[in-house]
Parts: sequence; C-alpha cells; structure tokens
Amino acid sequence: MRFDHAGIATDDATTLATLYTDLFGASLVHEEEFDGMRVVFLDLGNGYFELLEPLEDGTIARYVDDHGSGIHHLAVETDDIAGALERARELGLELIDEAPRRGAWGHDVAFLHPKSTGGVLVEFVEH
Repeated sequence: MRFDHAGIATDDATTLATLYTDLFGASLVHEEEFDGMRVVFLDLGNGYFELLEPLEDGTIARYVDDHGSGIHHLAVETDDIAGALERARELGLELIDEAPRRGAWGHDVAFLHPKSTGGVLVEFVEH
C-alpha cells in the first residue's frame, strides 16, 4: 500500500485549487461532479490533494457546516481493495463500507470508521 491522496473539504474548490497550484506548483489533473459535490484532484508528484466542494446537502456539506474547511480523509492506494477490507475486518476495525463502491475518477473505494483508526477517516482506493 502507498499514500494516494488527502481529501480536503472546502466551500470553494476553485480558490483553494488556485492557492495550491501557486503555492506548491501542483497541477490540476482531474475535475468532476460526483455524488453531490465538485471534486478536484491536484497532482503533487508523490500524491494528490482531492478538493471536495459540496454542491448540495450531503456528507461533505455537513462536514463543512460542522467543522469548516480542512482535511476530511486520508487515502491509501491498494492493488487489492477486497483483501485490504478483509485485513481490516481481521484486525477488528469498524468498516463504513463492507464492500468496495465506485468513487471519484471511477476508482473503487471503501472507508474505515475513524473510531477504529485513531480519529482519522481512512479510505482504501484501488485504481
């Protein structure tokens, strides 16, 4: 497994993308509307920032309302998402997703509950 991206909730992905491209020299490599939000991926060379801007009421909108903008989750890439979920089950971790589902960019994703991972929402992603 390897680090894939940090998901960052924001109420203005355009402004934040501009800041990060100027500050870090990141490249905007993908953008889509997905699951009630605008998703923008910035390539940092060794991983991505995934900017999550809510377009309607939903998980990200509630997160921004409750916590403000900031890191929402950390994602780890795996070549075997089913195996990664099975390993998490074996370790007694609480899963949000019992099976992989389609995520942004068409990748398979599954989330682990932050109660089981030191307060961090962890996403497994298989490209």
